[in-house]
Amino acid sequence: MTTASLRRRLPLSQAVPPLEDDDLLAEILLRLPPLPSSLPRASAVCTRWRGLLSDPAFHRRFRIHHRRSPPLIGFIELINVVEGITFHPALDGPDRLPRGRFNLKIDGLGIRIRILGWRHGLGIIFVRVPCQLLVWDPVAGDLHRLDVPPEFKLQYDPLENPISGAVLRAAGDVDHFQVVLVGSEGKQHRRAIACVYLSETGVWGDFVSTPLPSKATIFDHEPAVLAGDCLHWQILTASRDIVFEFDLNRRSLAVTSLSKHMLTAGGRQHFGVIRAEGGRMGFIFVSGFTAQLWRRDTDSDGVVSWARGTTIQLDKLLPPDSQKEHPSMIGYAEENNVVFFETVAGVFMLHLESLQLKRLSETNSIRCHHPFELVYTPAIHDGAKVVRHRQLTRWSQITQYIKRLFS
Repeated sequence: MTTASLRRRLPLSQAVPPLEDDDLLAEILLRLPPLPSSLPRASAVCTRWRGLLSDPAFHRRFRIHHRRSPPLIGFIELINVVEGITFHPALDGPDRLPRGRFNLKIDGLGIRIRILGWRHGLGIIFVRVPCQLLVWDPVAGDLHRLDVPPEFKLQYDPLENPISGAVLRAAGDVDHFQVVLVGSEGKQHRRAIACVYLSETGVWGDFVSTPLPSKATIFDHEPAVLAGDCLHWQILTASRDIVFEFDLNRRSLAVTSLSKHMLTAGGRQHFGVIRAEGGRMGFIFVSGFTAQLWRRDTDSDGVVSWARGTTIQLDKLLPPDSQKEHPSMIGYAEENNVVFFETVAGVFMLHLESLQLKRLSETNSIRCHHPFELVYTPAIHDGAKVVRHRQLTRWSQITQYIKRLFS
């Protein structure tokens, strides 16, 4: 007889206590913070908890449950041919993973490798020779090689027609992935082109295209940003700032030009695509020590407008030793909605909603790093029961608290 059926047959006064019901206990533990130390530390409470938390099926549910709020566990960097692509930690203890916890040797993979971006625990890497894409799952240790479609190979030029792309998983899917490949073609009459690869079928889909302004080039040095149902890339032009969008649902392309009133007059250093309120597309403009946020609104008739958001005075947030020179925005992590600024005093991470600031490095050593946002669930073995007394005491207190909730 199962625990659930026993609970139905027994009177209420004899019902199984919540923490004695494995199904209910699993639902409670599923809501632990999505940090690397959460499951190993909880497994130290007792043998029963350890048995439940060491189940790979629970790990899978835990990752799916927290898929929309993965922590920024570190950064991925392409160092050189010898050291390859490696991991740099960003969290503090006890959640801090060791440097090099994930590593990919690139010797023999090809020539002139560029990391295009990271999302949903997967990295996408472009290999110029032999013109391939690599999709790397560092946790599972899987490396997938994808041949770039011939149409992209024919048009590819690292300066005039670079290739970029993004990798992502569908909501709740931890087994399959899709790759969106983008590029451009033509000289006088330029067009942006895109197609999608599905790992479930193993084939590239149909091509779609849209006109591009003359001499416009997709900026392949910055990764795409997923906002709403669209992927966004910056496009380089001589006269204006525009953004290239790929709609994942409609499989369509569009080009968005920024309104003139959005552009900061004089001395503007950088702009970037971000996630605004509700996951919509937004922008951040940085000029001097001022960062201005904007969001895109669409009314019931489909008319698009731009609304000014928060104005952030960076000089009031950064420490005094970093105000000798204007900060430079060097990256963005979409799931955590944080922007990275390089200053003379090091690299800082700013959360765009809470405006909380954290120093990541006293040097500019993460300039070429890619944010790695992931719900990482390390394997739990019998050795997990050997923990510090204060950690065990903390989880004992949590257990007592949970029991009181249902008493």
